[in-house]
Amino acid sequence: MAHRASVVFDPHVAAPEALVDAIRGAGYDAVLPRAGESNASDPERGAGADAARKAGATLAAGAVAMLLAMPLGEPMGAIDQALMRAMPRLYAIPHGFLRWFLLAVTGALMAWAGRGVYLSAIRALRHGATNMNTLVGLGTSAAFVYSAYATLWPAPGRQVYCDAVLLILGFLLFGKALEARAKHRALGALNALTRLRPSTARRIRSGEEAVVALEEIQLGDDVLVLPGERFPVDAEIVSGRTTVDESMLTGESTPLERGPGGRVLAGSLNYDGAVICRAESLGESTVLEQIARMVGQAQGSRAPMERLADRASAIFVPVVLVLSLITFAAWISATHSLAVSLANTVAVLVIACPCAMGLAVPAALTVAVGRGAQLGVLFKGGEAIERLAHLDAVVLDKTGTLTEGRPVLESIHVFAACPEGGLAESLIPDESYLLRLAAAAEERSNHPLARAVVDAASALGLTWAAAEEVQVFPGRGVSARVEGKSCVLGNEALFREFMIPVPDCTSPILPGVTRLWMALDGAAAGYFDARDALRADAAAAVAAMNREGLRVVMLTGDSPAAAAPIAAEAGVSQVEAGLDPAGKLARIRSLQSDGLRVAMVGDGINDAAALAQADAGIAMGSGADLAQEAGDVLLLRSTPAAIPAALGLARDTLRVMRQNLGWAIGYNLLGIPLAAGVFYPAFHILLSPWVAAAAMALSSVCVLGNSLRLARWQATRVPE
Repeated sequence: MAHRASVVFDPHVAAPEALVDAIRGAGYDAVLPRAGESNASDPERGAGADAARKAGATLAAGAVAMLLAMPLGEPMGAIDQALMRAMPRLYAIPHGFLRWFLLAVTGALMAWAGRGVYLSAIRALRHGATNMNTLVGLGTSAAFVYSAYATLWPAPGRQVYCDAVLLILGFLLFGKALEARAKHRALGALNALTRLRPSTARRIRSGEEAVVALEEIQLGDDVLVLPGERFPVDAEIVSGRTTVDESMLTGESTPLERGPGGRVLAGSLNYDGAVICRAESLGESTVLEQIARMVGQAQGSRAPMERLADRASAIFVPVVLVLSLITFAAWISATHSLAVSLANTVAVLVIACPCAMGLAVPAALTVAVGRGAQLGVLFKGGEAIERLAHLDAVVLDKTGTLTEGRPVLESIHVFAACPEGGLAESLIPDESYLLRLAAAAEERSNHPLARAVVDAASALGLTWAAAEEVQVFPGRGVSARVEGKSCVLGNEALFREFMIPVPDCTSPILPGVTRLWMALDGAAAGYFDARDALRADAAAAVAAMNREGLRVVMLTGDSPAAAAPIAAEAGVSQVEAGLDPAGKLARIRSLQSDGLRVAMVGDGINDAAALAQADAGIAMGSGADLAQEAGDVLLLRSTPAAIPAALGLARDTLRVMRQNLGWAIGYNLLGIPLAAGVFYPAFHILLSPWVAAAAMALSSVCVLGNSLRLARWQATRVPE
């Protein structure tokens, strides 16, 4: 649908200039990418305008040619007499002049307007293949050659088909113009993303403000962004407060408050405050460019259903060529008229052009990927959409998926006072000491519990030295050396790995609370209790998935006591707690062994293995680790409501693909017999080549129109 391809090459083996020359030698165009240049160029507007101009000129010339060819046709008795009385000057023109004039005009327009059609057909034949332009090229060329023969050696019964040639090309180009316009609309989300980034920025150095080109901004530069302007780079706010609109990036329509330390994304809109921010990501490293690149790659991907359509087209074109020969042989034997036989053969070739079949899947895919991007749902290709549409079960992580992912410390407990054991009380003077060491160990971890510890320590004004020998154990915890002490923080599974006993004097874990254990120098030192809140739309999202007949399962590394209340509040009946990443992976495989097609929803880091194993991986995240996500779908809005939205859009996209393929196949199954004259004389009008061309264009318009319905898709309303 996008008509673009990216070539990855080894510069030690082939020079890029040589590759460009080779591609151009094969009949295609090629350019080398430039640094900072977006991949989301929009050639469709220019291509559509060019095709529209050529279609208008060719259709107008075809209408005139049809009028001028009237005196050259077979006499029709009373009709002929009426036309002669209505247009006496036309019928007075010498027939020889009319034939030569029509032939010259047709040849010129074929060379100008139809050049791309014929070149495409020739390229395909040169490589031993056929395509949808092959049929049109053969049909119009045959009609033109016969018209030239009838012009050079005129005789009774030898008609010219210049009008048919022009009208066939005109309708084909008209369909291409509509296709280009549809592509432009389908790629609208991608094009809108590329226009979000401003071309200049207000850089501040040594207290001096200067407006510079965006390319001059470097990492660490301070940038001033005024109200109403868009942020030029991914950055952290240094001073000032504002609200930010990130709807074009994440689909989140509610403005978000940002202050010192808050992260802002390139392309997002600064609403009401002047802020100074420090550049963290530039150019192609920004979330905006990564989103645009992912959307572009997804729209250029191929779905399994599209590959099926391609295989069908590869068989279909040779079959049509055989059918056209059969049509010619049948009519020549029945009528002994070369002109009639040729007209019917050309009609078969033209009406069977599989344009609609070629557009059926990529048109729907391109529109759906663009619409998903507007809603904050990034599909990583057509195959991901098809997998997402055929699910039986959805497995949900707890922290960061069903919950806010921002747990807050409720209490700190020190084991020094425990009579059963633990460290000597002198080694842990107070809770702030334990919290300080824990914050130092957790500072480099991105886990929500780690952030809760660091935030609590920062809120108390604590400071700490950087930890050494930090090692993260995904799904279990972290170990580090802090102030000369060996520090371990994590769940009970990590304590068992380090063979650290847990004292019996711990208090019961309250419902909804997650416990983080801590040990110093191999002995239990204490624990931290944190509570995370269920996301506001989690219950509604789970209910929506249940209504669709999906089996919803929650897997978590948290304790059963912490997981059960969250699952009950969200409406999830099947819960498995205390699982490490390997346990989640095993559970996904178990569901698949039961014959279920499973989607895994997680944060893309601790759940990477499960995301990769699932039939469809759905990664939740704000885009900070966009390039590292392991899923097939990325939800830029970290809200559970985006999950049923992604599933619904995938299902409706697959439905539109099937409708398009059904229409394209049904159209050809009906159109070819009509054009061949199987039902003659009941539908004899379809024996005209130009009528066949109009029907061919109409089929493509129907497929494109059906696909563009997805551009208005809403999560609350399923398209009919």
